[in-house]
Amino acid sequence: MPLCALRLSVVLALVACGLAGCRSPSDDADPLARDERTTGLDADRLAAVVARAEALPRLRALIVARDGDVFAEHYAGGYARDEPANIKSASKSVLSAVVGAAIADGVLEGVDQPVSGLLAGDLPPDPDPRLAEITVGHLLSMQAGLEPTSGRRYGAWAVSPNLVRDALARPFVADPGGRMLYSTGSSHLLSAALTRASGESTLALARRYLGDPLGVTIPPWSRDAQGVYLGGNEMALSPGALLAFGEMYRAGGVHEGRRVLPEAWVRASWTPRAGSPVRRDAYGYGWWIRRMGGHRVFYAWGYGGQMVYVVPSLRLTVVMLSDPTTRSSEGGHLRSLHALLADGVIPAAEAGSGEASPA
Repeated sequence: MPLCALRLSVVLALVACGLAGCRSPSDDADPLARDERTTGLDADRLAAVVARAEALPRLRALIVARDGDVFAEHYAGGYARDEPANIKSASKSVLSAVVGAAIADGVLEGVDQPVSGLLAGDLPPDPDPRLAEITVGHLLSMQAGLEPTSGRRYGAWAVSPNLVRDALARPFVADPGGRMLYSTGSSHLLSAALTRASGESTLALARRYLGDPLGVTIPPWSRDAQGVYLGGNEMALSPGALLAFGEMYRAGGVHEGRRVLPEAWVRASWTPRAGSPVRRDAYGYGWWIRRMGGHRVFYAWGYGGQMVYVVPSLRLTVVMLSDPTTRSSEGGHLRSLHALLADGVIPAAEAGSGEASPA
């Protein structure tokens, strides 16, 4: 799909979103807007951030970068900058980038493309007519309307003999384009659609569209019984790879002078389209959105505390990875990670320091 067509598609989507009332006044600012005045990070505040990170027993990796320069790192439990780790549902943000690149490359038609044609062989007998209305964009923003396969339903879905057919056979609990229904099944449908449209695996596409231009390793991850790489879960990326990924988004889709994603795709991904009734955060195309420390923050989030935070206004990218195997509730730990950014890293960046130097 030509870049101009992608931009037109994005503009139309933004207009529709505004008419639907999915944006709030605080979201009107350019998501890529940034303040160039303050440089570095306050050394004392940053040292306090690292000390707090070291005291969190489940935190395994922390990288704090400004303008692409790393100012602080912390690793524990065998984690290292270049060691891949399971990023759980933060994979959804990566998958969204693959979709954006596939649209720009003409593999997919755009966010308004219905997926039923690509997945026709997996539709249930006598399908609900609303299946034909589900688009690529609906799957990206978790607005497919199908009963979710995440949370308490995830286990049963994950062991079903055909994950794509199972997800498509779920009953509708909302209309396509309606309320947010967070579901890994929706992300897996995207992975299947990418595979069917391209004739290549999602792994191959991820490596070509992201791994190669970012200079990072993307190892194979779990596949379903039909060979489709799991969409939206179980991907393994190193903290350094996630830093490069977040930095590319912060730079509007550019990495070291090379365009990886259209800037229009970054803006579209960071446009609020739905909201979680549980988390109270907005959701774009595979990215969560909230205000922290007075700034708009866009973040990838995986179970257990696998986080990539991007704060464009402060030119920050922060990676936090945690033990993904915990059986206890992640709520308290997630709040600790949010707080580490909101009242630790952000004040350190606001204060800045002309004398601070990268780690």
